[in-house]
Amino acid sequence: MIIRNFLVAVLCCVSMAAGAAELSQYTAIRVQKANQLAQDEKFLEAIEALQKIDTSKAYDQAFVARMLGVFYWQNEQIKPAIKHLTLAVKSQQLEDEQGWVTQKMLADLLLSDQQFSAALPHYYQLVEQVPATQKEDQVWLRIAQAHYQIEQWKSVIPATDKYRHFQTKDELQPLSLKLGAQLQLKRWNDAIPTLEKLVTLQPEKVNWWRQLVSLQLQQGQNKQALSTLALAKGQGVALSQKDRILLAQLYAQSGIPERAAIEISQLEGANADVDLVVSQASYWQQAREWSKATKQWQLAAKHDRKYHWNVAQLMVQEGQYQQALEVLEHVQGREVDVALAKTRAYYKLDQFEQALIHAKQANHIEPSKQSRSWIKYLTQLRRAEQATKAV
Repeated sequence: MIIRNFLVAVLCCVSMAAGAAELSQYTAIRVQKANQLAQDEKFLEAIEALQKIDTSKAYDQAFVARMLGVFYWQNEQIKPAIKHLTLAVKSQQLEDEQGWVTQKMLADLLLSDQQFSAALPHYYQLVEQVPATQKEDQVWLRIAQAHYQIEQWKSVIPATDKYRHFQTKDELQPLSLKLGAQLQLKRWNDAIPTLEKLVTLQPEKVNWWRQLVSLQLQQGQNKQALSTLALAKGQGVALSQKDRILLAQLYAQSGIPERAAIEISQLEGANADVDLVVSQASYWQQAREWSKATKQWQLAAKHDRKYHWNVAQLMVQEGQYQQALEVLEHVQGREVDVALAKTRAYYKLDQFEQALIHAKQANHIEPSKQSRSWIKYLTQLRRAEQATKAV
C-alpha cells in the first residue's frame, strides 16, 4: 500500500514537472516510460530504463534515485533500494512533502531490514516537520519499535506515549512495546496499569492476566491479585490448575477459606490427588466447617496413613471420642501425641482408669508438664471415685 501510493505520487510529480520546471524534459520523458513499465510490473525493465538516464541536473538525479529505490523495493531487492533512497535523501534536492515521503520510505526500509540504529535518525528528523497530509503517529510507533529492537528501553516508553497521544483508544502493539520496556526497567508499578489495559484489549490471552497477578503480588497488592484472578475466571479465561490453586490460596489469605475449598474441589483430580484433598481439608478446617473438614481428612487418610492423626484430632475436638479412639489405633508414630489424645478421649468417656494409663504412658515416653498434670488430676479423680464407692 505504501509503495502503491508512492507510485501515484511519482506520476503526479512527473505530470507537473514541465510546468514547475523542476524535472528536465529529457528526464521527464524517460521517467514516464519507466513508470509505465513498473505499472505493468516489469520492474527489471523499469530499473534498466532509469539506469540509462544520463543527466547532470542535481534534481533529476535525486528524482531518478528515488524512483530506482521504489522499483528495487517493488522487486524485493532491499539493499539496492536502500542505497538509492539514501542517495535521494542525502542530495537534499527533494523538498517539502516529496522529500518527507522519500525519507519515510528509507526509514521504513531500514527498519524492515533490521537496521534499527540507522533508521532512528531519519524517523526523528521526520517528526520535526510533518506535512499536513501525513501521519505523525505512525512515525512515533516506528521509533518505539526501533528502540525496542535495540533494547533502548528508556526511549521506548516516551515514543509509545507520543504515539498513543494521537489515538482515541488503546491498541495492542504500542501497549505491548511499553510493557516490555517497563518490565526490562523493573518499573513494576508503572507496568500494572499497562497490563490492565492489555487484559481489557485481549481478555482471552491468559498470559496478560498471569503477568498482572504476578506484579500485583510482587507489589504486595494481594487483594487486587485476588480480584484479577477471580475476574479472569469469571470471564472464562483458560486458567491452568496452577492458576486456580493460586486463586484458592488468595481466597484463604483474604479470610474466605470456604471459597478456597470450593475452588480446589472444582479442579481435575480434586478427590484423587492427595495434595488437593489435603488442601480442601485444610481450607474447610480454617472455615470451621468441621464435618466437611473431617470428611476430607478421612479421604486424605485413604491416600496416606499419616492423615489419620488429623481425622482423630478433629473427632476429639467435635466430641466424637469413641470414633477418635478407633482412628487413633491407625496413627503411626506420634506416640506421645496419640497417648495424650487417648487420655483426653477416655476422660471424656468417664473411663478414668484408661485415661490414667495413657497419661502415664505419655509421661514415660517423654515426660512433660501436660502429662504430669493429667496424671495428677486423674489420680485425684480415681481416689475420689474409690472413696465414693467405699461409702
